[in-house]
Amino acid sequence: MFSKSKINEPGPKGSDTETTKSDAGKPVGADFKSSTPKPKPAASMLSSDLLITGNLKTTGDIQVEGQVEGDIRAHLLTVGEGATVKGEVVADDVVVNGRVVGRVRGLKVRLTSTARVEGDIIHKTIAIESGAHFEGSVQRQDDPLSTGAKKMPTPTATDPKP
Repeated sequence: MFSKSKINEPGPKGSDTETTKSDAGKPVGADFKSSTPKPKPAASMLSSDLLITGNLKTTGDIQVEGQVEGDIRAHLLTVGEGATVKGEVVADDVVVNGRVVGRVRGLKVRLTSTARVEGDIIHKTIAIESGAHFEGSVQRQDDPLSTGAKKMPTPTATDPKP
């Protein structure tokens, strides 16, 4: 039933290593898969002394402590207490502790007591803490992240004037 292993026995002369193969011809342990899940990367942090002009897009998480002049798209976006974002924000989860000037779209949107938002919020669920400052409209949608979010129609040349 048990046999003596050849692991500790010296291999043939001229060979420093010996590869043990299973009956299927594959190296032993080739089918081994780690049961440890890959670690989730840490959130990208934009420090308080950083000013970014341009759009940011990631499938990961972003924590803004500085200033961003442009649109942000992320999985989780956290706007720090001293941070300012001027542009549209689109994320699965949005937590605003600082200032956002522009539209906010998210499945879950949370404005903390130190938040200042000047723009419309399109959400699936929303939480606004006491003390938060908000100027704009709030609209609930089942899919607020879709690019086909409802917009106000713009008059064209063929539209009759009121």
